[in-house]
Amino acid sequence: MGKKRILVLAGDYVEDYELMVPVQALSAVGHRVEVVCPGKRAGDKVRTAIHDFEGDQTYSEKRGHDFTLNATFDGLSPADFDALVIPGGRAPEYLRLNDEVLAVVKHFAANDKPIAAICHGAQLLAAAGVIEGRECSAYPACAPEVRLAGGKYMDIAIDGAHTDGKLVTAPAWPAHPAWIAQFLAVLGTKIEL
Repeated sequence: MGKKRILVLAGDYVEDYELMVPVQALSAVGHRVEVVCPGKRAGDKVRTAIHDFEGDQTYSEKRGHDFTLNATFDGLSPADFDALVIPGGRAPEYLRLNDEVLAVVKHFAANDKPIAAICHGAQLLAAAGVIEGRECSAYPACAPEVRLAGGKYMDIAIDGAHTDGKLVTAPAWPAHPAWIAQFLAVLGTKIEL
């Protein structure tokens, strides 16, 4: 189906792998991936965090890499993009407080464009009010938010992913292979070896 222009919503303390891996994978197959953060411009950096599963009741957090943004949030038009990616980490908890970010998410949902969200990305989907009546996976601690937003929380394996129409969701970075594969299918991306 050709190259797509994909918007990625990032912010400080976005989960390192959940930002880096899909950006690299989607770029590797020829899509144009633009990563933005409110209040920052192309060339600015966001800090990432590494969330790991070490046997505690929840994930641990360590400082990740700096990620250089390649696009500017201010003035972007969501109509110019074919799909949206929402990584997890702590970024969604404050991105959901930004009305412009919520308007971007609502645009993709209202126009039935592909959306891929992972981990805490469901917080942004819930705040935008776009998962009512939809099936949505997320990090298990986000299950109440999915349900309160009228979504059906999909309790799947940590390395699984779930597709509901053009919405592809997963619990955390161990799901990258399934999540990215399902998102590529929704995008209509064909990979030939």
